[in-house]
Amino acid sequence: MTKYRREPMPSFLINMIEYSLVLVGSFLVATAFNVFLLPHEVASGGVVGISTITKSLFGWEPSVVQWALNIPLFIAGVVILGKNFGVKSLVGTIVLPFFVYLTKDWPPATPDPLLGAIFGGMGAGLGLGIVFRGKASTGGIDLAAQIFHKFFPLPLGICLALFDGFIVLTATLVFSVEQGLYALIALFVTSRTIDFVQVGLNTSKNVMIITDQIEEVRQILLKDIDRGVTVLNGTGGYTDEERKVLMCVVAQNEFSKVTQTIKRVDPSAFVVAMNATEVLGEGFKTS
Repeated sequence: MTKYRREPMPSFLINMIEYSLVLVGSFLVATAFNVFLLPHEVASGGVVGISTITKSLFGWEPSVVQWALNIPLFIAGVVILGKNFGVKSLVGTIVLPFFVYLTKDWPPATPDPLLGAIFGGMGAGLGLGIVFRGKASTGGIDLAAQIFHKFFPLPLGICLALFDGFIVLTATLVFSVEQGLYALIALFVTSRTIDFVQVGLNTSKNVMIITDQIEEVRQILLKDIDRGVTVLNGTGGYTDEERKVLMCVVAQNEFSKVTQTIKRVDPSAFVVAMNATEVLGEGFKTS
């Protein structure tokens, strides 16, 4: 059967889709903020968390605070880091506070602060994940963490955690320990939801196989499981003998069949399986 190569999508259409994702994602973040997080004073990190605290302390409009922080941080990021963050990130930096302003009078979706933290975290994570899919960001604390990382020898993830942790700690002092715990819940749910949007549920397994029946197992994977196989050269750490190692990526629902088949062919086979959350290529997702 002849396979036809799919023509790449025109660049202008790609840009339209990505800008649309930035707008939709920013709107979802703003909605989650105004109907779930802000009414219950859940400051789950980031610039939106800071705006929640300043709203309670000084009555400042959250959208104005977010603009006042996001835009200078974006400019500082460009000047200090010397990176081109792109027009889409600038759009996200500007439109998120704008959507926060547009939805500021929307009523709370629930009177329960725990539900507010959970669903607010989900909504914010969904929106941010969609923005990231559009190859952009909403600026804010991410840029502050990158600037901090440039001047201090700490991993970027630790820098971001320090900033978010400081905001949650401040919320705990300003509001209560209970509100701080709600903020931690929302922050955790947000990060998990972002991961879900980025990689989805299509987790595959990367299977590494060391067996004396190398050819038979290889043919089973190719013909019975219908998956591609890569043969790697390895050396035993104890025996110092050269061995062949099979590497095969299979779908989650195929994993049990693979292990059972391998054990049937070679009960002494050594099998290691690892999660593969982003698999591109024939038979899997395509870029």
